[in-house]
Amino acid sequence: MHRYRSHTCGALRASDIGKSVRLSGWVHRVRDHGGLLFIDLRDHYGITQVVADPDSPAFKTAESVRSEWVIRVDGAVRQRPEGTVNAELPTGEVELFATEIEVLSQAKELPVPVFGEPDYPEDLRLQYRFLDLRRETLHKNIMQRMAIVASIRKRMVEGGFFEFSTPILTASSPEGARDFLVPSRIHAGKFYALPQAPQQYKQLLMVSGFDRYFQIAPCFRDEDPRADRLPGEFYQLDVEMSFVEQEDIFSAMEPVITGVFEEFGAGKEVTHGWPRIPYDEAIAKYGSDKPDLRNPIEMQDVTEAFRGSGFKIFAGMIDKDPKVRVWAIPAPGGGSRAFCDRMNSWAQGEGQPGLAYIFYRENEAAGPVGKNLGPERSEQIRTQLGLKEGDAVFFAAGNPARFYKFAGEARARIGEELKLIDEGKFALAWIVDFPFYEWNEDDKKIDFSHNPFSMPQGGLDALNAASSDEDRLNIKAYQYDIVCNGFEIASGSVRNHRPDTMVKAFEITGLGQKEVEERFGGLYRAFQYGAPPHGGMAAGIDRIVMLLVGAKNLREISLFPMNQQANDLLMGAPSEVMPKQLRELHIRVVAPEKKD
Repeated sequence: MHRYRSHTCGALRASDIGKSVRLSGWVHRVRDHGGLLFIDLRDHYGITQVVADPDSPAFKTAESVRSEWVIRVDGAVRQRPEGTVNAELPTGEVELFATEIEVLSQAKELPVPVFGEPDYPEDLRLQYRFLDLRRETLHKNIMQRMAIVASIRKRMVEGGFFEFSTPILTASSPEGARDFLVPSRIHAGKFYALPQAPQQYKQLLMVSGFDRYFQIAPCFRDEDPRADRLPGEFYQLDVEMSFVEQEDIFSAMEPVITGVFEEFGAGKEVTHGWPRIPYDEAIAKYGSDKPDLRNPIEMQDVTEAFRGSGFKIFAGMIDKDPKVRVWAIPAPGGGSRAFCDRMNSWAQGEGQPGLAYIFYRENEAAGPVGKNLGPERSEQIRTQLGLKEGDAVFFAAGNPARFYKFAGEARARIGEELKLIDEGKFALAWIVDFPFYEWNEDDKKIDFSHNPFSMPQGGLDALNAASSDEDRLNIKAYQYDIVCNGFEIASGSVRNHRPDTMVKAFEITGLGQKEVEERFGGLYRAFQYGAPPHGGMAAGIDRIVMLLVGAKNLREISLFPMNQQANDLLMGAPSEVMPKQLRELHIRVVAPEKKD
């Protein structure tokens, strides 16, 4: 028999009754039932109940073991007594009667629990992540992550894609997020950077004559952490295709993502035939470019109902500024003063002066807005929005560029409060036609709104024809996102593969040809030698897994994440290094001055 095990702790079934077997694993918990000891023995594969009675030669050792000790158990498989079968466990019909127990290693008193799922301080869990990973839910999430990645990889290969690995040490990129820099020992005073994404490399692969690339790629960004992005590093499904238009990319990737959500979505409904929602429409209807389409609320413009009305606050704003619009946020079933007042208080808590509203009851548009607006205009709004008695509507007014995010948050809040969100589905969609440029208020200039390597719709002609900042801000890009349940899970574009278009696009943001050649020399040179039309996308592996397992935080689906302050509490990173190492790298640390 094998030194440690003949079976795993998840393998034994009724068909094994009567066999002599050997198991090894962790002591999940010990129960003393009046002299009869029960040990739940756990390994990666499952749990088996071990029994030792006072007549067993293993009893003395069984009395000594404690939670998370690692033991080997020899014994006979037997059927559990009537009434004690555990239908929740695959091994629940049997138990192992111990004849010998060997302690392989002991465990000190645990700083964090393994049994059960109690809420414990996150920093303590991350410091002892090797214990935290033994917990059932987290262990299961990690294994589900592995299965999801394997499924994605299989689907990509079946779709005719080829997996390539791109460099980890690369050049620093002046665009996008902050780089992680790696000093060079050989080249004094120079630095490599960890890739924020394989963007330029995958485009260079297309120029090199390869066709359908993919990679489960590690990406590194020195950003402040958020709930939906891990600090430091994350993984993405990186994709690029040659000789394609936007619809070709959609046709290739939609079945892959849909299939993964169907395979791992625990029976939830998954969108087929994803809608294509233009960016401007998404902002106007949902107040977000990553709308949660499980929420049925759609906002509408009701500016004309307020123009010249008795509701002087909005009417005055409309007369004063042609950019002012009034958006209505319907609230089906929210037609009570208590709910409307609660939403108004919420808005004030968000730093807003309040949230105007009408709630409809029998033959009345109630509330201050309805009274001042009058019955005819209030009815016009009710009819436009398809509202009925017992419903309400809230209003946001001003320049939509300044209030759309708040309106979107109000829509989300109303959907949650009124339980309108369909929790039993994954609502997927493409958001398309993103603006190519945006206005940088800090620098008072035009910047790229998304990927600077995207193709503007209309190409070079559109860039040349735009004679004013307003014209340029109206240019759309072949840029698209995939959204699911309020999260952006992928972003991509058809690329700009023409060097003249590339230079012109950057000139509008204030960079000349010389700077483009210096900053993006590899890509710019490649485009001089026959670049195919190409495009692609990158999908966030971490966010997809988080959605599929129902986790609220990316640290619940990652092996060894950092904390919110970007510290690795388990390994003690980042850390100081020896002076000798700094001298070899030609680096001197200049610590920031301490503030009084």
